[in-house]
Amino acid sequence: MTTETIQPIPIAHPNVGMRNFFPMINRDISSVLERDPAARSRLEVFLVYSGLHAIWMQRITHWMWRHDLKLAARWLSQLTRNWTGVEIHPGAVIGSGFFIDHGMGVVIGETAEIGCDVTLYHGVTLGGTSLEKGKRHPTLGDRVVVGAGAKILGAITIGDDSRIGANAVVVKSVPPNSVVVGVPGQVVSRSQPHHMGDAPDLNHSSLPDVVGVTLKELLQRVDALESRVDGHEIDETHVHSPHGDTWEGHDFSI
Repeated sequence: MTTETIQPIPIAHPNVGMRNFFPMINRDISSVLERDPAARSRLEVFLVYSGLHAIWMQRITHWMWRHDLKLAARWLSQLTRNWTGVEIHPGAVIGSGFFIDHGMGVVIGETAEIGCDVTLYHGVTLGGTSLEKGKRHPTLGDRVVVGAGAKILGAITIGDDSRIGANAVVVKSVPPNSVVVGVPGQVVSRSQPHHMGDAPDLNHSSLPDVVGVTLKELLQRVDALESRVDGHEIDETHVHSPHGDTWEGHDFSI
């Protein structure tokens, strides 16, 4: 089975003009209420959610960046970093409904592109791996969830409805409706796909142990072969392995 080439995702909802700023604020507040059980009211979200404050300031600095006020945009973004603990480059393109839960330690690079209704937890890095100018940071599709401490590095694409497990390190593109775990990240296709309109998939701590399962099955296979050598037939087992670069989700109950 050959690995399908993953095409870059066009971000259809980038940071919009300032005339749409307040409607996007309303959408952002609603996204927090949908995805954080600790949020009790719109006023509370507006006042105390530092991740949301960082997003709003980035929408302003992005407008400045696009209008060639780059130094001022960088200066304001650094003030926001000191205030919120979240560092988002003014050049990043961010869709509506973006939510950074807790926020502290999040870093989003200049050429990163983020789709709609994406959720990031604390300690996430969307980083670059090249010294060349141009696209060097990740592109995240719609409804992607990135778990705490995960690192997504390089000009790669994370497909729609994918979930990146906590502390995963992702260095290659990921097809839509996938779960990524481990270091380096292993791609597991979902057995129950997630779609637009479904409840947000926030189970970023639910991590299938693809290597552990494979080692267990390999040991079972070795035992079976040794038993046959000794003249004792037992039921044949199948050593678990990925197809191309992707593991099958139904084997891991995700």
